[in-house]
Amino acid sequence: MASSKAISITAVLASCIAAFLYLHHLGLQSPPLWTSNGPLVINEEVAFHADLFTPHVLLSAPRRSPAVPNSSGKLAVYTVATYSFESHQRTSEIKVIDIFSGRSTLITNEKGASEPSWLGNTSDLLWLREGEKGATELVVGSLESVGQTYIAGIVPGAISNVKLQELGPGQLAIAVSGKSCPNGTLYNEEKEPKKYTSARLYDSTIVRHWDKYVTLQKNSIWYGKLENFHGRWSLGGSLTNSLSHTRLESPMPPFGGKDNFDVSSTGLVFVANHPTRNAAFNTKSNLYFVPIADFSESPTSKPRIIELETLQGAASSPVLSPDGKSAAFLQMEQNGYESDKNHIVYVPNIVASHEESELSASAQVLRLEMDEAEWDRSPSSVRFSPDGSKLLLVVEDRGNDILFQIDLTGSSANSPRHPAALTGPGAVSDVQPLKAGSNELFVSSSSLIDNSIYTIIDPARPADTKTVSSNSRDGRSFGLSSDQVSQIWFQGAGDYQVHALVTKPSNFSADKKYPLAYMIHGGPQSAWTNSWSSRWNPAVFAEQGYVVICPNPTGSTGYGQGFVDAITESWGGLPYEDLVKGFEYIKEHMTYVDTDRAVALGASYGGYMMNWFQGHALGRVFQALVCHDGVFSMANQMSSDEQYFPNHDLGGSYWESRETWEKWNPARFTGNWSTPMLVIHNELDYRLPISEGLAMFNVLQERGIASQFLTFSDENHWVLKEENSLVWHTVVLNWINDYSGLPPYREETAGVIDMVDGTIAAVG
Repeated sequence: MASSKAISITAVLASCIAAFLYLHHLGLQSPPLWTSNGPLVINEEVAFHADLFTPHVLLSAPRRSPAVPNSSGKLAVYTVATYSFESHQRTSEIKVIDIFSGRSTLITNEKGASEPSWLGNTSDLLWLREGEKGATELVVGSLESVGQTYIAGIVPGAISNVKLQELGPGQLAIAVSGKSCPNGTLYNEEKEPKKYTSARLYDSTIVRHWDKYVTLQKNSIWYGKLENFHGRWSLGGSLTNSLSHTRLESPMPPFGGKDNFDVSSTGLVFVANHPTRNAAFNTKSNLYFVPIADFSESPTSKPRIIELETLQGAASSPVLSPDGKSAAFLQMEQNGYESDKNHIVYVPNIVASHEESELSASAQVLRLEMDEAEWDRSPSSVRFSPDGSKLLLVVEDRGNDILFQIDLTGSSANSPRHPAALTGPGAVSDVQPLKAGSNELFVSSSSLIDNSIYTIIDPARPADTKTVSSNSRDGRSFGLSSDQVSQIWFQGAGDYQVHALVTKPSNFSADKKYPLAYMIHGGPQSAWTNSWSSRWNPAVFAEQGYVVICPNPTGSTGYGQGFVDAITESWGGLPYEDLVKGFEYIKEHMTYVDTDRAVALGASYGGYMMNWFQGHALGRVFQALVCHDGVFSMANQMSSDEQYFPNHDLGGSYWESRETWEKWNPARFTGNWSTPMLVIHNELDYRLPISEGLAMFNVLQERGIASQFLTFSDENHWVLKEENSLVWHTVVLNWINDYSGLPPYREETAGVIDMVDGTIAAVG
């Protein structure tokens, strides 16, 4: 199932969203200043508007990346991706926003341009562009002469995840990731010799990971030096493979990116799986430091490991301090448990010693306390404050992803530190220094009603948040409002309260009754949060006429590690009982919800729960179910990629803990199945192979239960391509609307879907 919180289904929270994050709106923009040959001042907030939030709106709305300010704090660069269902094409643009006026300038919309970065303290930008024969071009443009660019270097293969660090006047270190061949050279797929067989032979698992077969080429971190000669930047020489002949791989597949490494004037830090432990059965990974004296030359020593005996789990989020002397990262205690609590590790002087044992001994596991008790939250990322005296943490907390700060000064190594929240409701996705010499922060975030928000926060006065830009004008461009969002708490199966996020239709009236959409998240160690999602977006369902309730039952993250751990060996136990209690609470206390017209939906572990519902009493209260890429047979999890996951959650391997595997096996209860169900399962889902979905559909059909099977040959555990996603939404909404008594949703799909042994009238 889930190998990271990237798999989680996201969404929603709290009635006080607007009070904290959405304070100011930007005015209309100036007329266009640039045509196809020059800069164009526009604003996504004005250019995009919809009266009703439909799947078409969700998928065609501009998607902004986090923004990165320049050294003066006056401008910030970002990218925007937009899909057109009219032209059936995706466009990508690099833009710069004026932080004070809110005006956005188009830098380039050239195909293949991506990953813009500021070049030191200048007004120059560097970005990547797809070159000829599989190469990557380093392109430089200046705001002083927009539209005029030059190539600063050509890399003979595909690279990504650019990071730059100033070394001195006119000199920058550059670090990127790229595939490495077994001999240490940069891999270029277009230069691969023609193969005359499709055979693959393995003598070790993992064979398939997420949606790809594992190959001999491994991720690696490459570095070099950019220099400015007479006003022009140039890549001096070729990039150096920092992991050549080490057996280490970073970024770690399948989801690792620039969050897996960092660069400073002193060298590189990165995280990588333990080289002698099979990643299919182990989560053990470590922090490594590569000291680099000259970024135009090879490193003088192999990567140095920082390893703590007390922390044997997954390591993540490595960062170097602004002066390059200190490092921090996150690491879990347990090997094999991907959802264990992340501890913060601080290395005060990573350049002090050449001995790995001394480096490891100097590492400090920071103690965090809140209200005089151990803080039980688990950070998802860490970085240094601009002056290096504090650490900034993004932490999931009761349905929000909040930015916290802890002080590194004035305390002994073993003294507790006290996290202070810097943001309110919403989901922080990135944080950057606003400008050189200042501790102010530029924060990128989202919420249920807005897919991109840029704000400025002064940690000394966090309540005085300044909104730079809201991509949807606080949801108004999508026809949404914060009034639609609320929360409930209800009694769980034990002595604890369970949190749920509620989204109502934009035309909600308390005098009316609305069918219930009960949405169960994946993971299972994940949660619904107040963040934007282009896949499972509660507002899309609410605008069809549902009250959407998204519970976070036992196993959910953000409510303390004990709540997360309680799902172990209890997949169909406590979480199911919590969900029963939640439905009973809704029926008794939420008079505007029509539970007689309820439907339930879930993906991944949420799909498992749909199958568990089918076999148990709660399944009878729903008019219809939707199961997306869910678990049908526990034993079939042995065909998944990351075997440590079921081994941990079910108490051991199948042969060691067969009783537990069978106890929570939905397939045992197929004799009870009777509720109409839509099954969705994709061909490239190697986390839960398609045989799971086919088995569900076969059971439903043999038992004569109304059912449909939807599949995509080019999608994995998620449906990511816009045209496919539009079909997904159309089929799902038509299915549940039919059983809940709502009008069908008939978005035009113009023959893009084949219906076998039936008609396609429901799709358009």
